[in-house]
Amino acid sequence: MSKPCIICVAITGSLPKKENNPAVPITISEQVESTQAAFEAGASIVHAHVRNDDETPSSDPEKFARLKEGLEKHCPGMIIQFSTGGRSGAGRERGGMIALKPDMASLSVGSNNFPTRVYENPPDLVDWLASEMRAHHVKPEIEAFDLSHIHQAAAMNRDGRIPGKLYVQFVMGVKNAMPVDRDVFDYYIKTVERLTPDAEWCAAGIGQHQLTLNEWCISAGGHTRTGLEDNIRLDRDTLAPSNAALVKRAADLCETYERPVATWQQAREILGLPLKAA
Repeated sequence: MSKPCIICVAITGSLPKKENNPAVPITISEQVESTQAAFEAGASIVHAHVRNDDETPSSDPEKFARLKEGLEKHCPGMIIQFSTGGRSGAGRERGGMIALKPDMASLSVGSNNFPTRVYENPPDLVDWLASEMRAHHVKPEIEAFDLSHIHQAAAMNRDGRIPGKLYVQFVMGVKNAMPVDRDVFDYYIKTVERLTPDAEWCAAGIGQHQLTLNEWCISAGGHTRTGLEDNIRLDRDTLAPSNAALVKRAADLCETYERPVATWQQAREILGLPLKAA
């Protein structure tokens, strides 16, 4: 199997704090430094959230702008993907950073349960986020927490609300949502290939399931996601020392399965993104 594997690093997220793992990057400078090390370790996409000084999640476009500037300077060519997730804002506030024109932005196309609440993605908000991404030429990454989300993304692709080649990420292991189940994972792949044959897919495993999903994705010919947003440990007894360490673990799996790690140039070509000069 020679298809390059894109490694996405989710550097911060909305939940983990310094008290959980001191390596979690919170400030803009910490995020840039952590991403640069992960980029050098093989990550070609950075999935980014921003935080307030007290470590609470934020959707402040000014913070995203400063992060984008730092990433473009220190990680030239890396694909910058901003989160429009619901923990950091409400309603259209979630998409306030799309006008900054990152390469990509996450897009959840349906609702589902989270550990303590409902992750609400009503159709009118989904359509508005998708329209903002179209207007600013930002490629969505579909975050599929459920089988219905794959079907919805395919429908939105067919009617032009999400144009071009889809990139679908299966999110597995969130409490009260889709568990880590190999039969479900395989059916997700089959469904993507049936509904949108030219789509690319990846998956994220939460917590202890991160390594499992990394291996499933890499061995099955897909792309994969790692990083401290989803998992703060190397194993049950060892905190991950950095995002780069988690990226290296995924890159080592690529070597095991004879998959080359995608360069940023290859990742952009695979996803149909403009090839920016480094």
